[in-house]
Amino acid sequence: MISEAFPKRILGSGTAAMTVSAIGFGAMGTTYHRGAAPEKKSLLSLFARAVELGCTFFDTAAVYGPFTNELLVGEALEPFRNHVQIATKFGHCIHADGSHQSGELDSSPAAIRRSCEASLKRLRSETIDLFYQHRFDPKVPIEEVAGVVADLIREGKVQHFGLCEVSPEIICRAHAVCPLTAVQNEYHLMWRIPEDTLLPTLNKLGIGLVPYSPLNRGMLGGEITHKTKFAAKNDNRAALPRFLEPNLSGNLKLVDVLERFGRPRGLRASQTALAWLLAKAPSIVPIPGTTKQTHLEENLAAAQRSLSSLEVSELEAAAAEVPILGERYPTLEKSQVWAA
Repeated sequence: MISEAFPKRILGSGTAAMTVSAIGFGAMGTTYHRGAAPEKKSLLSLFARAVELGCTFFDTAAVYGPFTNELLVGEALEPFRNHVQIATKFGHCIHADGSHQSGELDSSPAAIRRSCEASLKRLRSETIDLFYQHRFDPKVPIEEVAGVVADLIREGKVQHFGLCEVSPEIICRAHAVCPLTAVQNEYHLMWRIPEDTLLPTLNKLGIGLVPYSPLNRGMLGGEITHKTKFAAKNDNRAALPRFLEPNLSGNLKLVDVLERFGRPRGLRASQTALAWLLAKAPSIVPIPGTTKQTHLEENLAAAQRSLSSLEVSELEAAAAEVPILGERYPTLEKSQVWAA
């Protein structure tokens, strides 16, 4: 049975509005960038449990694998397709043999259409609920990208349009051609830059914000320590500056803040971090990921907890005492994300 009591939120406005669960599920880490993947049977059960608890919003991308993550999401959610929304992404240059070079982008009209058709097949779906440009491609005007997605929406192959890691200027230009439902950007207590100009722009235009890595890739979940080892083969945290010593030990002091704040309120560190995000704006829908059912249940339970404005201020004041150490991305990837 699927829970109907789970809180809902609206991403976008007008014809671009999309109602989703207040917390979604970021599927990337089930197969990609988080070490060895669990066996498929346990992952299928994980997705089913998420739907049972009321989660309706699932996020994936063609480049995760590549392709393997979309295939898993398509198989896992096929029995529930009429009850869930699936977001996926285009824009990375993935060759016919599945190989791709980090930083190689292709948002040409033909590539967008090929990506859409291939994603539909892998997702076992007749339409993509939310189709993001994964990274801005400077070779292709954003107006041209938005025009192609608008055509796909008219054709019924896509329902809604989104962007990832882009500036307010790009957002405004794209939105003028094809109304945006959501922008996906990193946003959490260790990365609050979106509050300066991104959030005000989205609020003004009626566009939702979907924070990816809302627990900073697990760091704010309370289980990573300075002794945690990250597999270099399939865990990008092994190369992320904030996860390298001595930065990691310093950054974990923020987890202590979350735990001290949450303990008297019956919240774990991860739940405090998610509740803070939800309190920042009603148009914010975080998409934490996990491979563990206990973490899934804890994450989704955060949607039932609300923080007052005074509590938000108290938490932010305490968090501000912890200096954040290290860049969020290595040099190569910094060039492809906004306000790196």
